[in-house]
Amino acid sequence: MGGAGTEVAKEAADMILTDDNFASIEAAVEEGRTVYRNLLKAIAFILPVNGGESMTILISVLLARELPILSLQVLWLNMVNSIAMTVPLAFEPRSERVMQQPPRNPRESLLSKSLVKRILAISIFNWILIFGVFEWIRQTTGNIDLARTMAIQALVAGRVFYLLSISHLGRAFLGKLRGKGGKIGDVSAIIIGIVSTIFLQIIFSQWSLMNTLFNTAPLNLNQWLICFLIGSPMVVVSALVNLFDPLD
Repeated sequence: MGGAGTEVAKEAADMILTDDNFASIEAAVEEGRTVYRNLLKAIAFILPVNGGESMTILISVLLARELPILSLQVLWLNMVNSIAMTVPLAFEPRSERVMQQPPRNPRESLLSKSLVKRILAISIFNWILIFGVFEWIRQTTGNIDLARTMAIQALVAGRVFYLLSISHLGRAFLGKLRGKGGKIGDVSAIIIGIVSTIFLQIIFSQWSLMNTLFNTAPLNLNQWLICFLIGSPMVVVSALVNLFDPLD
């Protein structure tokens, strides 16, 4: 105890409580677990996203096919889109079950086996999403810029669904639908991230200047809906992945 303890005890101690309250230990552990869990969420979000893009470019190069995503478009996705959705995960509220989990092995790797499986599963789905949309639109319209734009927008739609699946907002909303109740908490950061992402993607495809810079094409309402519907199966994929790698 920092206040009541002797100087000798303080010198020999591994931890000193400055307020002489054992509840401070619980509060510190709770905060540490929340920070660690949010870090895992950020890793679980950004690595599969980059993995899907990398697989798309690598396989296309090996097969000597047209690239579904150009390097400048990948830069947009990684530097603008990913940041807008990853940063809010750092402000996720604590889970109600955070103190019910057993202590974590300090020797445990940050990339656990279950997390690696999650990354591979989501990366493969993202690759199928990008490659499938690109080939479908290219063959039906012959417009490569439109095919790339719709592939990117479908990928971003899938990202939004995936973000909801690992965020407190999505889990709390799902719990409300199941009638389990529970507090939603402060999820303003996630909402801001999703709204910002949608706004940026509208600019990305609808603004003529961005069309010139990034070789994109404007989409009509039906094409936007198609991108949204194609990205929606991510809900099912995320639910399956959450069975063996829960992040709550």
